[in-house]
Amino acid sequence: ALGTELFRRRGRRLELSPAGELALPHAEQIFLLGKELEALLHQPTRRGELTLRVGLTDAVPKSLAYRLLAPALTLAQPVRLVCHEEKPEKLFAELALHHLELVISDRPLPPSVGVKGYSHRLGHSPLVWVGTPALAAQARANFPAALQQLPLLLPGANAAQSAPLARWLSEQKLTPRVVGEFDDSALMKSFGEAGVGLFPVPEVVLDEVCRHFGVEVAGRLDEVQVSYYAISLERRLTHPAVLAVTGQAGAVLSITTPLARVRLGRSLLKLYANPMTYMEFPHAAIAPVPPWRKRRQCRPGDEPTGCHPADCAG
Repeated sequence: ALGTELFRRRGRRLELSPAGELALPHAEQIFLLGKELEALLHQPTRRGELTLRVGLTDAVPKSLAYRLLAPALTLAQPVRLVCHEEKPEKLFAELALHHLELVISDRPLPPSVGVKGYSHRLGHSPLVWVGTPALAAQARANFPAALQQLPLLLPGANAAQSAPLARWLSEQKLTPRVVGEFDDSALMKSFGEAGVGLFPVPEVVLDEVCRHFGVEVAGRLDEVQVSYYAISLERRLTHPAVLAVTGQAGAVLSITTPLARVRLGRSLLKLYANPMTYMEFPHAAIAPVPPWRKRRQCRPGDEPTGCHPADCAG
């Protein structure tokens, strides 16, 4: 019916022809839409639901991704959020095929990928060196010169902050021992939690990283800023859920005080009370930890730490 062969026989097996390889992503999309239609027809409560398919690059911290996407789940119209985590090049290809509405990345869409899209800058945050209490104390004693004698964990070469970090170390005349480079920021934090080395994190997620991984501030790195972008095929955004994400991103990324984060947390509590909210996280590490499952609980009389209000016992 298509006028071309999608398969060719090789021995006893069938394999995709070049035309089949070209048609495969479109066929997958057709099957996905058919599956969604079937689910919609059998679940009346999902009628009128918006679907927001988002790609997240490895360099975007999971807790920040949650906070950036959470406003989409507070809309009056029910939203189904589908998150995918992949390498940037793969996500940009999926965006070009209309498999995604949005990609959140730490760098704008590069011209070399050949995708016509638009990078909407969400905001930026300075970096902070952190580490276990023992390593952080050594660094604070003579920062930044002390880094020369301490092990470091750095973002991989594909991360947007990789080159600025290398330039900053060179400007400080430092040649420290780099014991690991990581494309996945969550993996880098796990190594840092184990005391393998100091590592940089965006200040916007500093409180959460310190609380969850048991690390402390070793020194500020105001000279290096990490920016975040919402990349879409549209110059003028129209999807209501995408507009909710981009509209609140500036407030999320500008929050630098613990008390301000607490106030933001109160505004997001309602998404947990919305029975129409549906989230799909193919990559389990992206799934947000509900506020009542945080590791640490505040005690009455504690200073604000930036935790969610539901964390606090008093």
